[in-house]
Order: sequence, then structure tokens, then C-alpha cells
Amino acid sequence: MDPAFVQNLHALLVQFTSNDTVQLKQATTTLNREFYQNAQCIPALTSIIANSPEQGVRQLAAVELRKRISQHSGDLWLQVQEDQREQIKAKLPEIVLSESNTLVRHSTARVVAAVASIEVPLDHWPTLLPFLQQTCTSPQAEHREVGIYILYTVLETIVEGFTSQLQSFFLLFEQLLKDPESAEVRITTVRALGVIAQYIDSDDKAEIKSFQKLLPDIMNVIGHCIESGNETGARQLFDVLETLLILEIPILSQFIPQLAEFLLRYGANRNYDSELRVLALNALNWTVQYKKSKVQSHGLAPAILEGLMPIATEEEPEDIDDDAPARSSLRIIDCLATNLPPTQVFPALRQLIQQYFSSADPAQRRGAILALGVSVEGCSEFMTPLMAQVWPIIETALQDSDATVRKAGCIAVSCLCEWLEEECSAKHAVLVPTIMQLVNDPVTQRSACTALDALLEIMHDVIDQYLTLIMDRLVVLLDNAPTEVKSVVIGAIGSAAHASKEKFLPYFVSTMDRFKHFLVLTAPGEEQELRGITMDAVGTFAEAVGKEAFRPYFRDMMGQAFNGIQLGGARLKECSFLFFGVMARVFEDEFAPYLEEVVKSLIESCKQADHGDEERSALSDPETAVSFASGLTPSSAIAVTDDINVDEEEVNLDALLDVSTGIYIEKEIAADTIGTIFAATKKHFLNYVEPCTLELITLLQHFYEGIRKSATDSLLEIIRTFYDLSEPQEWQPGYSNPVPLNSRVKDLVNHIVPQLLEMYETEDNKKVVSSLCVGLAETINKLGPAFLEDRADQFANIAVQVLEQKATCQQDPDQDESEEAPEDSAEYDSILISSAGDLVAALATALGPDFASGYEKFAPLIIKYYKENRSLSDRSSAIGTLSEIIGGMKSAITPWTLQLIELFFRALSDNEPEVQCNAAFAAGLLIEYSDVDLSPQYLQILAALRPVFIVAPDAPSAKLNARDNAVGAVARMIIKNPAGLPLDQVLPVFLDALPLRNDYLENRPVFRAIFHLFKTQPAVLHPYLDKLLHVFAFVLDPTGSDQVGDEIRAELIALIGLLNREEPAKVAAAGLAAFVPGQ
Repeated sequence: MDPAFVQNLHALLVQFTSNDTVQLKQATTTLNREFYQNAQCIPALTSIIANSPEQGVRQLAAVELRKRISQHSGDLWLQVQEDQREQIKAKLPEIVLSESNTLVRHSTARVVAAVASIEVPLDHWPTLLPFLQQTCTSPQAEHREVGIYILYTVLETIVEGFTSQLQSFFLLFEQLLKDPESAEVRITTVRALGVIAQYIDSDDKAEIKSFQKLLPDIMNVIGHCIESGNETGARQLFDVLETLLILEIPILSQFIPQLAEFLLRYGANRNYDSELRVLALNALNWTVQYKKSKVQSHGLAPAILEGLMPIATEEEPEDIDDDAPARSSLRIIDCLATNLPPTQVFPALRQLIQQYFSSADPAQRRGAILALGVSVEGCSEFMTPLMAQVWPIIETALQDSDATVRKAGCIAVSCLCEWLEEECSAKHAVLVPTIMQLVNDPVTQRSACTALDALLEIMHDVIDQYLTLIMDRLVVLLDNAPTEVKSVVIGAIGSAAHASKEKFLPYFVSTMDRFKHFLVLTAPGEEQELRGITMDAVGTFAEAVGKEAFRPYFRDMMGQAFNGIQLGGARLKECSFLFFGVMARVFEDEFAPYLEEVVKSLIESCKQADHGDEERSALSDPETAVSFASGLTPSSAIAVTDDINVDEEEVNLDALLDVSTGIYIEKEIAADTIGTIFAATKKHFLNYVEPCTLELITLLQHFYEGIRKSATDSLLEIIRTFYDLSEPQEWQPGYSNPVPLNSRVKDLVNHIVPQLLEMYETEDNKKVVSSLCVGLAETINKLGPAFLEDRADQFANIAVQVLEQKATCQQDPDQDESEEAPEDSAEYDSILISSAGDLVAALATALGPDFASGYEKFAPLIIKYYKENRSLSDRSSAIGTLSEIIGGMKSAITPWTLQLIELFFRALSDNEPEVQCNAAFAAGLLIEYSDVDLSPQYLQILAALRPVFIVAPDAPSAKLNARDNAVGAVARMIIKNPAGLPLDQVLPVFLDALPLRNDYLENRPVFRAIFHLFKTQPAVLHPYLDKLLHVFAFVLDPTGSDQVGDEIRAELIALIGLLNREEPAKVAAAGLAAFVPGQ
């Protein structure tokens, strides 16, 4: 080795570490050109690490040596003469052992790992492993620290090369986990185990058992770290724990109760540092999410909730972005509610809420209300019948003497409004005045405006009585409230417009005038956020007041949206894209002139690189990184290197994740907006279909699930809209009379659908799969059997896998393949099952009689969801899907008539009106379409339907819908065989339920039954003529919405003409004279 080469290289490294940028640039150029292309730089850098007196130079030399060895698959290393390579391999371990600085020691250990990655697979370094084992068992703690760290870094690089040594490693690690002197040894051992775990297969039973034996010791190491306040070590250990949680091998399966208790104990202990407690609680959150089947089977939710509630009462930081144990505990309550069956969560939580809310301590009352609020998302269906007991707590909280409790009450109202619209809207008389009082109080103003925003969004029918009061107050706040309050005020005004629609017109112009100066704000942060929210509200105004009223603002507002994009922030781009979608829906053809610029900006957004893709990044796995940033996946996604100078640059991880998440959401909105705009602008968009489709297809493989979902939705929307533009013929169900797709539509379908099916095979997110099922169902219903060509089996297979709970997104590594999935499931899981039902129903609609074989396959899978212990959503969905299948198959359902009518009898006696509603509809369709004469069972059917007719005028909509569907079922019985009914007893009840108030689609069978009776036995209807004429007037009222459709309307008007000949006075008295033909 040339001493001058080493000396010059050392001098350049010294120059590189200086603060002089000119010298640094010169050194960089010379190093890259004259030294780093030469294989002799490897022994030279090794010598510098061993001999340089300057720590910064040794550190830099170690980093550069690792790079030179690793680059180009080790090409430069292999150019070094063999004897020199052997000398370096012998020297490196000695250098690491003798190095006094931890950072340099770690960087040099990574050099050893880089060399090992090349040499060990070639069996050219037989002394490495014995050296490491000897060093790890050295009597000197420092040597053990070095030995385990080198072993850890080597395992990170080439663990596959040591698979035969795993059992010996487990024995070694068992000893090191109990190291009596060095916490560093214990921590690094756990990290090494975390690496090994990723290479154990589910079939490696011996390795899994050996690993499980070490779990108690691993927990002890984590506990000691927390107790000693070692935050760096704790973060590294929780990274390992979270890795173990997401692995698809059952390492932790038998340890979940102990793990949950351990994490809860440390997370609840206020003697420990707050950040360390948050780490423990976050790990508990991932335990619930990733090991939910074990949490469920062990019934851990009540104990976890009991431990979380005291934490939820702790003080929260002012900054909404700051984490704290209280916030972590509420996240876990939300996670329990959304991942577990509500029967395991809400009863226990309800008891705790009542206990804590009755406390004299306002912190306990606040915690109780916040816990109630976060549980709604996952337990809304289960909570609905219990709301009579929940409302008093909410109303009391809103008037509590403590402001923090009142704020918590507002947050709870916001959550309730999102998930329990009907129940919240019905409480408007209490909620609106109470919240308006809190809006007037500066202390609760922001929280109250947020609650008001959520409430206004759902107050469609009753907002008139409050609109003036609300607008007068909110407009004042626009002038004098702080910026953060103005943001929620503008959101609330947008919601008021959404609910009131054209009734917002009197406030529209003046409000737009007040909004103008918010739309030109440019400063990052609060100003841009306020501008974006204002843009969202203006879009809502446009939909509310209509295009004629909004037209004077259209061009200017489009300009503001384009300016927002130019400012470059992801949030403003997102708002602009949403605004484009709204404008396209409102203005349709008139939006066409903007398409070129709009589509260009949407495609640019979709194409932009995800932050950190090209540059150095601390993110080892972007998929898990983005999920971590959004609170969806554990922080083990983030591999923060030990030696911060590995890439000569510190990474601001929080800023990186914030930017990345913003870009992902922007892309999600951009992808979704493409489909919206094509559906609205139709033929004007045709030139952009190809580039948009190609870009959306690339997004199907994106690691962020929101982007995949939006791309899926838009691609299917593109197919449907393109089909509409092809002037298609009306299709008939089944394969016998096919109506082929237009060739261009077929090409588009062939380009998109295989990509969607490929995505499904590996899709692990339930929301994406649910969206795919619903989108496919809509597309099948529109395009018909031609869309199923060569694909019906593939679509059917998706539905089968979901209904059997065997789709990729439903897989649970802790559950044996032979085990049935538990029947009691989370409410979110029921949404996926319902979407699969939609797909099955669409197949039946498109195939008609040709679905008979499909029925035999699907019926058992669907019917199993109608069991008493299944959730309301599952039971309702099962009966609803069967009704749609009957509607699609029509008379081909005949062979299964008796099986189905027995099921519907049971469903009609269900406790839930939503199920009764679907059962009444299904029974009616079965009577209508089956060739089996069910008239012998008419009396039994009537007896089952009779309770459904008894409904109070102010009953919930589900009961009113059920009654309308029961009326429709009786109508179908009348049409099919009136002789089988005791009409003298049936007609009074039947006609008393008219006019229908909720489900106008059932007017079709109702009026067909009336027409049938007038034609076949008019005398039975004469006693009810006054009532019938009143019903006719109601459905024909020109000021209301269309309730009957053109065909029924025409026949009804003809009937009125006939009745006018016999009873002109009665027709006139009913206000129907204007409908008499010829008058």
C-alpha cells in the first residue's frame, strides 16, 4: 500500500470535515475522481480508521469505506488483492474492539457487515462467527457490546447465511439478554433477535418455540429501559416489538395477554417519562390492531379499557400535534372499538363512562366524554338502541361547570353526528341552542364551532328554523375571531349551505363578499389552511345555490384554485382538486374550457415523486412509513440508523413524514377527482381518457391504501362513463341474448380490469377491497353480461373469498387455516361483507336465469350471516342481498322458494326494523317471481307482516321504511293471487298505510295492485274511494318529487279519468280535476 496515497487521502478527509464550503467541494471532487475509483482506497481507508488521531476523520473514513465496499455488488472490494483482503478481514475486528468512540465503533461494525455480505456467502471468512461468539462472551463488558453490535449489523445484512446457526444464536442471546453489566448488550441483543424474527417461517416450529422462550427476558429488557429513562434504547426496543407484532408468524400469539398487561402497566405509570409511556401505549395500540383475534379470543378488552380510563383523564397538551399518554389512550379505545366486536367493547366502556362521569373530578368527567366520542366510530350500530341512556350524559357535559368537560362534550357531539346522523338530527331542539351558547363563549368557541359544523351537515329537514340565528352569529365571528376559530367557522358556514341548499341563497352573495380576502392568503401554515377551507366552503355554496346563482363567481374562483396550485402546498392543491370536481358537477359542459389545465395539474400530482424516493432517506419501507405518519401502522416502519453520519446528513423525520403524508393525500384526491370530472364533463373529457387511465393504473400498486382506493374508484368510473358515451343498446340478463360492448369500450375494459384483479390478489386493506367490490357491482349493473365475458368466475371468486373471510385483507396469521373466522366481528368487517353481497347481487342481476349455479354456490355463504348472534349489519345485508338476487333471477329462483320463505319468516320477526324492512321486501319479491304458489302461506305471511304496519308517525326512518316495504309485499300478494287473501280484512290495513312516505320505489307494486283490483273486482275498492283519491292527489302533487315514475303516472291519470265519469264531485273535491284527461 502506497504511504503517499494514504497520506493524501487522509489530508482530503481532514479537508472534507472542515466548515469551509469551498474546501469541502474541492475535497469532494478530488476524492471522487482520484481516490474512490481506485481499489486501493479500501486498504487506505482501513488504515486511516485504525490510525487517525481525529475522531471525525475516523468516522468519515468508516462511512466511506462501507460505501466503497458495498457499491456495485462489491466490485471494488474484489479488485483488492486477496492477501490485502485477508489482512483487512483480520484487522477490522481488532479496530472495532480498540475504538473508544461509540459512533466510530458502530460505523466500523457496519464495515464488517458490508465485507461479510460479500465474503460469507462465498465461505471466505470462516473465522468471523467464532470471533463474534467469543467476543460476545468476553468477560469485558465493552467487548461484549462490540461483539453483539457487530453480530447485529452482520445479521441485518446476511441473516440467510446463518440460518443453520439460529439455535446456537438463541442460546447465546438467552445469555446476553441477562447481561449483568451492560444495558447496551441487552438492548442490541433484542435488536438482533428482531432481525432474526423476520427470517423465520411459519413452518419453523423449533425456531418459533426457541424465540418464544426468550419473550419474558425481552420484556424485562424493555421494562428496564423505561425504568431507567433510556429513551433511545426504548425506541429501538419498541421498534423490535412492533416488528414482531406485524410479522405473519405466531411468535407473540401465546403471549398477548401478558404483553397487553405489560404495556398497559408501563403506559399507565405516571412516574415514568411521558414520551416513554407513549411508546408503550402505541405498542399496545398495534397489539390490538395486529393481534386482534388473540385480544378477542382472550376477552382482553374490558381489562384494557379499565387500565386506559385513568390515563384518558390526564391533561392534554395545547398543541393538537403533540402526543401525550391521554391521547394515546383514547387512540387505543378507538382501536378497540373499530377492530373488535362492539359486544366486547361498549358494554364495559359504558360502565366505565358512567362511573367516571359521576365523579366530582372534572378530569374524570372529561375523560369519560372523550372515551364515549372516540368509541362511536366502531360501535355506532351497537350504540343506536342505547342512545336514550347516552344523551343525558352528552347534554349534561355540554352544560358542565368545567370548560374542559364542555369542550369534550362538543368533541363527542362531532363524533356522534358523523356516525349517528338520524339520532343526532332528531335532537336538534336541544343541541342547537346549547351549542350556540358555547359558540358565544370564547373558552369553548372553537370546539363548539366544530360541533356545530358536524351538526349542520346533517340537519337537512330542520335547518330552516335555525339558519338566520346561526348565520348572524357565525358571520360576526368571521370579523373578530382568531384565525384557528375562523377556519372552523367557515367550515360550519359551508355545512349550513350544504344542509339548507337553495335556502342559503339569501346569505350567498354577502358571505362570498366576506370570504374574498381569505381566498388570497398565501403564507404557509394557518393562512394557507384558512384559504383551503374557504375554497372547500365556496364549492359547497356552488352545489347549494346552483350554477345560475354561482355563475358570476365561476371564472374568478377557478383562477383562485389554479393560483392555489401554483403556491405548491399539498393542502392547497388538494382543496383545488376538490373544487374542480365540484365545479365540474355543477357546470358540466361549461367546465370543458378548463379541462386541459385541470387534467394537466391532476396528472402532474399523480406523477410526482413520493418524498424521499430519489434522495437519501431514513425510511426503510415507505408503505409502513406513510401508515405510521397517519397513525395506521407501527413505527417499526422507520429504521433510524445508529450512526447519524452514515449518509452525512441528518434527516428531520417528523418533517419528512408530514410532507410525505400531505403528498399522499393530495395524490389520493387527484386520482379521485379524475373520475368525478369525466363523469361530469363526459364527451369533452375523451381526449384525456388514455393518459389518465395509464396514470391511474400505475397508482394501483402504490403503497398508500387511500391512493389505491381512489385509483380503483376512478378507473371503474371511467369504464362506466365511457360505456355511456358509446350509445349502448339496452342489455338483457343472461348469456343467451348478448349485446356486445363497443370495441373501444371493450379495449378499455381489457386494459383496466386485469390490473384491478391483479391488485386484488395482494390487497391487504379492507377498505380498498370493499371499494373494489362496490365499484365492480356498479359497473356490472351498468354494462351487463358483456362486462362479465371470461371474467364472471374471477369476480365471483372475489365475493366467495370475502364471504368465506379468506381474502388477503382478512387473513390473520394467528388463526389456523382450518379455523372458522369468529362470527362476532367488528362493525368495519361487516362493511366488507356487505360490499361482497353487492357484488353477488350484481352478478345475479346481469346473469338472470343463468345465475342458478351461482346461487347454489353463494346461498350458503350468504345465509350463514343471518344468525341471531351476527351483527345487525350482517343480518340486514344477508337478507338484502338475497332480495336482490331474487330480483335478478326472477322465476329462476323457484327451486329454492320454500327454503327462502322460511328464512324470511324468521327475519320478519327480527328485533331490528332494518332487517324486517329487507325481509318484507325479499318476501314480496319471492311471492312475485317464484312459480311456486305461496297463497297457502298468505295468512302466515300476513301475520308476520302485521306488526311491521304498526308504526308511530315520529318513528325512526328504519321503521317507516319497513312499513313501506310491508305494504309493497302485500301489494305483490294481491297481484299474484287476490283470491288467497281475505281482502275485507287486508284492504283497510293496506290502504291505511298509504301514501308511502319513505320508499317511493314500492309505489310501483302498490299501484299495480290497485290497478289490478280496479280492473278485476272494483267493488272491493269503492268503500275506500275517498282515501284512494287522497292518495292519488298526494303522489301526483306537482310541487313534490316524482313518486311513481312515468308509466304508473300515465296509468293513474287514465284511471282518474274513468273515476271522474262515475264520481266527478269526489274527483274534484280531491283536487284531481286538473288531471282528468281532456280537461
